[in-house]
Amino acid sequence: MPKSLWLLIVAMAIIVTGASFLWLLNAIIIHQELGRSLTAAGFVLMLNAGAGVLGSLIGGRLFDKIGAYQTMIFGLIVTTISAVVLVFYHSYYFYMFLLIGLGFGSGVIFPAMYALAGSLWPEGGRKPFNAMYIAQNVGVALGTALVGVVATVELTAVFSANALMYALLAIFVAICFQSIGAKAQHASTSNVFEQKTSLRSNYRMQSLALLSVAFFICWVAYTQWQANVSVHTQSLGISLQQYSFLWTINGLMIVFAQPIVSWLIKKWVHTLKQQVIVGVLIFILSYTVLLQASVFSMFLVAMIILTIGEMFVWPAVPTIASKLAPKNKEGFYQGIINSVATGGRMVGPLLGGIMVDFFSMSILIILLLILFGFTILILFIYDWPLKRLLESRQHEAQIPS
Repeated sequence: MPKSLWLLIVAMAIIVTGASFLWLLNAIIIHQELGRSLTAAGFVLMLNAGAGVLGSLIGGRLFDKIGAYQTMIFGLIVTTISAVVLVFYHSYYFYMFLLIGLGFGSGVIFPAMYALAGSLWPEGGRKPFNAMYIAQNVGVALGTALVGVVATVELTAVFSANALMYALLAIFVAICFQSIGAKAQHASTSNVFEQKTSLRSNYRMQSLALLSVAFFICWVAYTQWQANVSVHTQSLGISLQQYSFLWTINGLMIVFAQPIVSWLIKKWVHTLKQQVIVGVLIFILSYTVLLQASVFSMFLVAMIILTIGEMFVWPAVPTIASKLAPKNKEGFYQGIINSVATGGRMVGPLLGGIMVDFFSMSILIILLLILFGFTILILFIYDWPLKRLLESRQHEAQIPS
């Protein structure tokens, strides 16, 4: 693994550690501290994620145009300013607008980091994306382990912790990444909408679109753990420390169980497509357990199963996107995938909040299980356009010049 990729891994761990202080408690802060409904909490998180979608598309585009370093610095300026202001002003409307700033800035940063990972080690295949995924979950483990301690002092102290991590990351990137980012600077290029190839005949984009639908549904379901499940556990008498412990287990499992899961994937799963399908099936098992959960031990079992599922799905999808991307479009394709994940985080809390407010937690989980079934069907056919691309190339090869 290149040494420059290790610096990128450290940066990913830092940014996720900081973000974990906040995203873990967003719904609880809005619902309990600010006295708003779950639907209102979902609306704020939707705005946060919507800004992230826009940031992801812009960040991926900027990576292809101006390179990783400038893109990351731009995103970090926005996130750091938003995080620092949030320390001092966190009434409901300030909270709403500053979360939009945090979502946009983070959205700019993440596709640039993933595209840079693929550019720094192109021969590594899925390995750089697995490394980035593990780094994310080191951050999750650290952040969620610390959030219980910070929140016991004062719940709003998490704002200071979040701002501190973004400030440290901005300094780290400014010092270490100027030369690294230059390595991945691409020549000016056009995005898919500017290409002469129409979407109807752009088989790579068609496959990416189908994959994106499946990825979106997975994130709509996953984000319920960060939003509505967090409030649901509180209503069952499960403490905030126990809830944060679930995410600590999630992060630690991904870090330490990754070699085992990688071995299982290498031995039993032959394609990335199969890897994602198996992961979604494991998600279905997790949410089936969650449907019956009423005590902490059952939530723990559901989280362990969920974590195994995400270890199959999350690193595989950006790897597929990297393989689908034409030359010099890596940032754009990673931007799409990251924006889809952020879009799931945008819709998920609002959809879940409405379902819980008007129906129940059980009805929400049943709906998610139905959506997972639809996801399996999409994953079986997402690569059909690529088969048409292969047939087209074979036909062209048979035509004499």
